[in-house]
Order: sequence, then structure tokens, then C-alpha cells
Amino acid sequence: HRFYMDNNILNKLREFLPEYPNISGKNEYINSSILVPFIEIDGQYNLLFQKRANHIRQGGEICFPGGIFDKKKDKNLIDTALRETSEELGIETDKIEIIGKIDTFIMPMGLTVDGIVGVLKINDINELNINKNEVDSVFTVPLSFFVNNIPQKYEVKLEVQPHYKDESGNDVVLFPAKELGLPEIYWKPWGKAKHNLYLYKFEDKIIWGLTASIVKYVVDITRIKTDY
Repeated sequence: HRFYMDNNILNKLREFLPEYPNISGKNEYINSSILVPFIEIDGQYNLLFQKRANHIRQGGEICFPGGIFDKKKDKNLIDTALRETSEELGIETDKIEIIGKIDTFIMPMGLTVDGIVGVLKINDINELNINKNEVDSVFTVPLSFFVNNIPQKYEVKLEVQPHYKDESGNDVVLFPAKELGLPEIYWKPWGKAKHNLYLYKFEDKIIWGLTASIVKYVVDITRIKTDY
């Protein structure tokens, strides 16, 4: 009887295991998406970047348009990228041609970012009506620049913080490892895994972090698929 039950469980697993595994626990993260926007200028494809307005979070940094998935407004993460791009750049969604998706990036701070590759069907960035509440300015960089220039690479260390000091100096316990009887190694911060940070310098602009990682990903595919 038990053997039959075990076989029944395995048969259920065979039936319901995904053909193409995804990211386990993605719903426990904050899910977001960005558009990787290409624009053709003088017969050459460029990537379009935006500089965030100085008064918002991460002000002054360079990024792609995008934002957090809104279940009330978006059917999926492609919708998120289109909506946010339209809001930030002042472009109608029917002027954005979606090419496809790249891999999902999982950020150490509890965020997933789906990259959506698209082409802006405009002739000049001056056609954009950027939202100055969120975007300071936009600029383009020829794809060939990234193909011909390897990004700088830095390593930072990440560690798990089971507790921390708040602004008043009080100890805030997030994971009571000691009280749970776990090994002493987990009573204090542990891990210290290395995390790669990439950085490109283009003229007076610095493109780094997630944005640079996405650029590198796209360029690596481009190198394989083209004759650059």
C-alpha cells in the first residue's frame, strides 16, 4: 500500500513538474521589469538611457526605463515595462516594438528584474516628452561602443545580517539563531559572498550596477549572434 502511495506521488510529480523550470519563490520578491530600448540613428542602433531626476530615490543615476509590477494595471511584466516607459519617456506604447525577453536578474536586495528588449519607433530622441518629475534627461550610446569596450569589473561582498542596530542604537533581531539553538556561526553576520559590479564610462557618464550588467548581457549575446 505504501509503495503504491509513493508511486502515486511520483506520478503526480511527473505530471505537474514544469517543462521549463522558472524561478522558485519569485512571488516572495518584489517583481519589476525594465525596457532595454534600442533606437536607430543614422543607420546605427543605439541604446537609450535615462538619468534619474535628482529629487527621487537613486537620483542622478543612469538607468533604463522601468518599474515595479502593478497587479491593478499590468497583466504581465511586459505591460509593466511598456507602462513605465510610456510614463517616463512620454512615448506612446504603439511606438515601442517588443523584440523579446532576456533572463530575469535576481538582486541581492530582494528584487527581481525582467529585461524586455524593444525598439523605439522614433527618428530622434527630441520626439520624446520626458517626465521631468522622474527623468532629468536622456541620451543614447551606440551599441558598437559596448561591443568594443569591456566594462570595468569590481567585486563587493554580501553578507546575511541576522540582526542590526536601528537609528536609536537598539538591536533589532531579524533571525534569532541563538535562541533557536543553531550553530554559533549564525549568531553574527555570515556569508560574505562576492558579487560582481560592472561599470562602463561613456564620455562624462558612468553606467554601472544592474544597468551595466544588463548591457553586458545583451552585448554578450550580440557578440555571439553577429559578425562584430
